[in-house]
Amino acid sequence: MFRVTWPPRRWRGILAIVLSTPLLAIALVFWRAAHVKEETAAEVLSQSQLPFRIVPLDRVAPSAVDPIAASPGFRDLAAYQDMIAVSARAGLFLYSRNGVLVHSFRAGLELPSAELGSMSAGIAAGASEPELFIATGGEGVLAFNGARFRQILPADAGLRIVTAVLVLGSGRLLIGTEHQGLLVFDGRRLTEFHPGLKTAHITALAGTDGDLWIGTLQNGLFHYRGGQLDDLAASLPDPQVLSLAVSDGSVYAGTPLGVVEFREGRRQRTLADGFFARAMVRRGDMLQVGTEDEGIVAVPLESRPAPRAPSEGGAPPFPVVRLANLEGDLYAVGDSAIYRLDPSQRQWRQVLTGGPALMADRNVASLALSGGKLWIGYFDRGLDVVDEKLERAVHHEDDALFCVNRIVANEAEGRTAVATANGLVLFDSAGTPRQIMGRKDGFLSDHVTDVAFRQGGMVVATPAGLSFVDRSGVRSLYVFHGLVNNHVYTVAAQGSRIVAGTLGGVSVLDDDTVRTNYTTANSHLKHNWITALVRVGDEWFAGTYGAGVLRLDGNGEWHSFPDLKDGFVVNPNAMVLSGGQVYAGSLDRGLFVFDRASGRWRNTLMGLPSKNVTALAAGGGYLYAGTDNGLVRISEGALR
Repeated sequence: MFRVTWPPRRWRGILAIVLSTPLLAIALVFWRAAHVKEETAAEVLSQSQLPFRIVPLDRVAPSAVDPIAASPGFRDLAAYQDMIAVSARAGLFLYSRNGVLVHSFRAGLELPSAELGSMSAGIAAGASEPELFIATGGEGVLAFNGARFRQILPADAGLRIVTAVLVLGSGRLLIGTEHQGLLVFDGRRLTEFHPGLKTAHITALAGTDGDLWIGTLQNGLFHYRGGQLDDLAASLPDPQVLSLAVSDGSVYAGTPLGVVEFREGRRQRTLADGFFARAMVRRGDMLQVGTEDEGIVAVPLESRPAPRAPSEGGAPPFPVVRLANLEGDLYAVGDSAIYRLDPSQRQWRQVLTGGPALMADRNVASLALSGGKLWIGYFDRGLDVVDEKLERAVHHEDDALFCVNRIVANEAEGRTAVATANGLVLFDSAGTPRQIMGRKDGFLSDHVTDVAFRQGGMVVATPAGLSFVDRSGVRSLYVFHGLVNNHVYTVAAQGSRIVAGTLGGVSVLDDDTVRTNYTTANSHLKHNWITALVRVGDEWFAGTYGAGVLRLDGNGEWHSFPDLKDGFVVNPNAMVLSGGQVYAGSLDRGLFVFDRASGRWRNTLMGLPSKNVTALAAGGGYLYAGTDNGLVRISEGALR
């Protein structure tokens, strides 16, 4: 037998190093290769005229978020692989050719927090397969290959608001933006397309590498050919180009006053004179024009077309967002449904929908929980009162209940006040409107921005000052009486104390008399424009238009939060206290959450269909977050 004698421990270490040296060398080679690859990618980005990132998206929707059903807000459609892809404010919907919804990718859940718009399918430079390129309103461009998404994200936030996309035959991707003109992406670099379009709002793109047409919102139409950019605005009846269509050597430019036909870069004639040409598509000798409120107009293209051709039978009665010819079939895109033309019957038939909707609109302006129900106010669609199970809604909309600013519940008295641009509407405990108050009742204005209940009455905020309502009637207070500014955005009451946030600072009232005014000139208040107020313990939290959230302590001193160094806009009355947390909705940065125990803020976009959080309400363990692109319910436990 042989006896194995192991070397001393220190020699074991030396031996391990010697034996592992080749492995370390190999690992170092791979690390260097990976590092070189990263450096190369970084170099590409730094050499690009406009810095950007390519971000792979592989999101799993959080189980703590429940979207509240609303109209999808369809925007565009395209044939992709064996499906029909439809972009929408709500996300991307994929349908089989027979109209069955195969898959949906929702904004804020599987996709970034932004609405989707224009689409173009093609093979981009450096790619081996066709992709679907999708414009977003704030998150750059999404590229979808049928299985996965990647995001082309410019470093400049202004370049992320994309209005139009077009894949050219060369593989270059044209990207139209809202304020910074037209960009071109060649797979490695993102650059400006032409200095003549540097600040244009791009609305539509059509054509090819050598014959490109560019529509803008205020600067008319441009034609790019042979390296030369021609301005054709003088040939249009209106500088707003809403749509473009290219067919058989002709180009059609849709404006609010009709359609202009171009051939070989020259104006030929005006079609559909006087019609709001929001969308167009040509099929044979007919040009279909989708309008804002007159359905779809069929315009014959013979030598002398009728100036106002009759509409096709059964044309959709709603505003037509887009028209498209997919493999010989004509489709019309509306906000909540998509129609296909049946040529034999000359009828537009509904073929694709987004499913049943609970909400009347996606643009939420105010939220409240009252009487066990969820109250949803809209920017311009009135009010929904939704039952506890979120299954049924009662809609209210009239001359007064139209533009809702604020909803406040008085559970003790069974009343709910709805502040609108046309008055204050008071509802009873059954959710029935009982009274409309305004200037006729003594208010300083019909436009009511906020309301606060207090013992024996209400305090009403308006752009002209404060109005107090009690059994004795209505009396008002404004700058003449010491209010810091007449334009009051938010008001809160605590006993005999009233705090009013205005365009010019904060006024604190006791017994309806102004006791103290705070401005940037006489205090540590960081911003005079106050948009929201919440009582937190013995302090007041104030949301501002630009300086985030500040707090006013019991001694009358203003304080900022160390972890809110970068200012942001808090939307009007988009703040709420729930348990140990304060929530604040921002204009473009999502939701801010303050934990009272730790005294710290954090920022989240979890489940939000938009970064513009316009309204908040909390109760029953849930936070309801309204945005300009829909509403979600989030478990508060997930936000702690």
